[in-house]
Amino acid sequence: MTLLVTVFAAVIATVIWYSDKVHDMNLPLLMYLFWGASIMWLVDAIMEYAELGAKYFTPSGADMLNDLFLGLSVVALALVVWTISLLIRDPGGTIRKKAGNRKE
Repeated sequence: MTLLVTVFAAVIATVIWYSDKVHDMNLPLLMYLFWGASIMWLVDAIMEYAELGAKYFTPSGADMLNDLFLGLSVVALALVVWTISLLIRDPGGTIRKKAGNRKE
């Protein structure tokens, strides 16, 4: 489930990046974070399948729910890292403009 969540997030980020509608929003960072997580979960799935065999394909409901929450938390963490990166880079100069207009 973690693999599916991160792959869907990676594909969505890649499609948005490829459409080139949004410029200078550091989408490659977000895309690479999601694809990196997807590769990590793929390796984890391969290793777990090598260990468990056919039992890997019959997880319990609780395990699937835990994996879903883990996948969503990884996506949320990647979005937080991307947002912090945007705030630091300030591509549109929005933060600088707001800070410059502030009266003291």
